[in-house]
Amino acid sequence: MLPDSVLSRYAHPDLRWAAAHMPLLHATVARVAPALSGLRLGMCLHIEPKTAVLAVLLQEAGVRIRLTGSPGTTRPDVVEALLALGVEVTSGPDDDAPHVGEVLDLEPDLLLDNGADLTLGLLERGVPSHFRGGTEETTTGGRLLREATTAGGTSPGRRSRTTVTFPVVVINDSRLKQLVENRFGVGQSVVQGFQQATNRMIPGARAVVVGYGPCGRGVAGTLRSLGARVSVAETDPYRRLEAVLEGHAVGPLGDLLPGADLVFLATGHPGVLGADEVDRLADGAVLAGVGHRADEVSLPLLGAVSARGGGRQTLHHREYVRPDGRRTVVLAETRMINLVAGGGNPIEAMDLGLSLQAASLAAVATGGLDAGVQPVPTALDRQIAEDFTARLTLGASS
Repeated sequence: MLPDSVLSRYAHPDLRWAAAHMPLLHATVARVAPALSGLRLGMCLHIEPKTAVLAVLLQEAGVRIRLTGSPGTTRPDVVEALLALGVEVTSGPDDDAPHVGEVLDLEPDLLLDNGADLTLGLLERGVPSHFRGGTEETTTGGRLLREATTAGGTSPGRRSRTTVTFPVVVINDSRLKQLVENRFGVGQSVVQGFQQATNRMIPGARAVVVGYGPCGRGVAGTLRSLGARVSVAETDPYRRLEAVLEGHAVGPLGDLLPGADLVFLATGHPGVLGADEVDRLADGAVLAGVGHRADEVSLPLLGAVSARGGGRQTLHHREYVRPDGRRTVVLAETRMINLVAGGGNPIEAMDLGLSLQAASLAAVATGGLDAGVQPVPTALDRQIAEDFTARLTLGASS
């Protein structure tokens, strides 16, 4: 843990606890501070204690920050703590969308984005000459930016051209982040969030994980380690093979759903569960979201909200009833269950992921990267991996 002399800046107990276990982030921000000092940064992140530590450290490094949250995951007490420390925050707990306009009104030099909302908004406004580039936290955001950029295309629902003419580093494309945060961190935190939302038993449950990317792989592995009977639906043949070799049953999604008690959506693509797939859901099946956007199933396809309990949400779940009487329980409208019902990814995993953010922002700020959507630079990724491994090794030997 970090010493009290470092932690004294964090009055909020949850921020202090998170910060105490984030030495890599503290060291990384201190190292890159000269490259970032004096710049304006627009941020969109889930507003919770770990991301708050990043905001505090960047502000102390001389960065002016304006922060907005992702829908459904903002902690009001953390917002209050950040405001008390002078960080500009534009989000409330009931927001349906990030406050893109207010963040862009800062005229930022850099963006730290989560789902591409800020970056697409900037492209739609017009990119000012002083803008240097940014980072994107999620695979979903990276996909949207790449799709929008291909052949000078446009993003879904937007009329303007959205070609990316500046560097955007996709943090989730980091080999290191996929290994540590997505596979081990997300797997643990999603299952924790599911248990806190439902108080259901994992051993013996029949679970289907839809998508076997790094996050889906982590969820499937955690469920299996706790005694669930796990099946995987995946379209990529290499990932399907990997799932089989790791001990999971694999099959077409439509074949797996009728036998599933629990369904975890981890593809990051909209409309994965269409009308045909919904029709195959077993009575009482529980749906939980893993990916950034809550759009892998259209909730009206599930039927009408149950009248039991007045249709109100209880323990983050809501019951839908189809015309034939079959019920589906949806957790937090398929928003990210690890954040909505839990504490998010483990602190150590976020220590690594947010260190990648800070170092990547510095790489963008110094002007050494080509324009376009790209992964974390290999040398930077390797350095953070070495630092993180050294920290774990030191902890094991002390």
